[in-house]
Amino acid sequence: MLRRLLWVLALVFVVLNVVVALHAWRFTHFTTDAGPRTRNPEKLSTSEKIRIMLMGLQNPKPLNLATPAFPYEDVALRSPNGQLAAWFGPVPGARGTVILCHGYTSDRSRLRPEAGYFRQLGYAVLLLDFSGNGASEGYQTTIGYREADDVVAAFRWTQARQPGAPVVLYGVSMGAVAILRAESELGLRPAASIVECPYGSMLQTARNRFVSMRLPPFPLANLLVFWGSVENGYWAFGLNAGEYARRVPTPTLLLWGTADPRVTRAETDTIFAHLAGPKQRVDFVGSGHEPYWHRHPRQWQGVVGRFLATLP
Repeated sequence: MLRRLLWVLALVFVVLNVVVALHAWRFTHFTTDAGPRTRNPEKLSTSEKIRIMLMGLQNPKPLNLATPAFPYEDVALRSPNGQLAAWFGPVPGARGTVILCHGYTSDRSRLRPEAGYFRQLGYAVLLLDFSGNGASEGYQTTIGYREADDVVAAFRWTQARQPGAPVVLYGVSMGAVAILRAESELGLRPAASIVECPYGSMLQTARNRFVSMRLPPFPLANLLVFWGSVENGYWAFGLNAGEYARRVPTPTLLLWGTADPRVTRAETDTIFAHLAGPKQRVDFVGSGHEPYWHRHPRQWQGVVGRFLATLP
């Protein structure tokens, strides 16, 4: 009887790991399918959750929706992750350049409204497609880890294009974490950074996702991060924005939505407390994991404009 029970437990363990390894692959590798992407976990029905648990999510490569309405140039950048695509929007007599970094399962075209406002403030803009996203090479994402190298590549291109001009980094979710890692681990020193809804750690964001699906986060989240590490060749348990913040001396504006189901207040509190340089934080009441300019346009513009006005 005991032997049979041990065999059953072993079989369950193997099947569970196979299923989670599939999920980890689907999370970090886009497909060429033209079909729809799996909806946000908090919007899924019970039947959809069961199907996703068994088959994995649908994750087609993000594609640029449209081009900017302002004058721009197509730019090709070289990163350790391959060739990257970007749009550069120059401004006569620019105060500097803002590099815009998108979130997970997104692309540079989603950042056109923010780029337009930065241009109104007198900044040139560089809208970046991370590796694997949009028009950039590849189909893999590391959700902020190797994307930090892409941030560095964009920064160096901008410095070469406009020597001596200030460079500001703006990132959303995954893009925000990539910025923090680029500053902490790769020594990047921009004039300032604006980070919207960065997640605290890869493990915590996996936990939050399972909670949103009303599934037990342990051991599923731990197994997901483990297999993501194995499949993508880096230790995802070490991807931790709260720890990166300790080594970020850059003036930083941290933005968070109070109704965000994927990034908790505790994660945001930790990142803000650990930021080593001059810092400001603004919470957007009622906003979830979404662009804050859409629900709170005046507040977002005012906050960003006042922050940039404090820079030399």
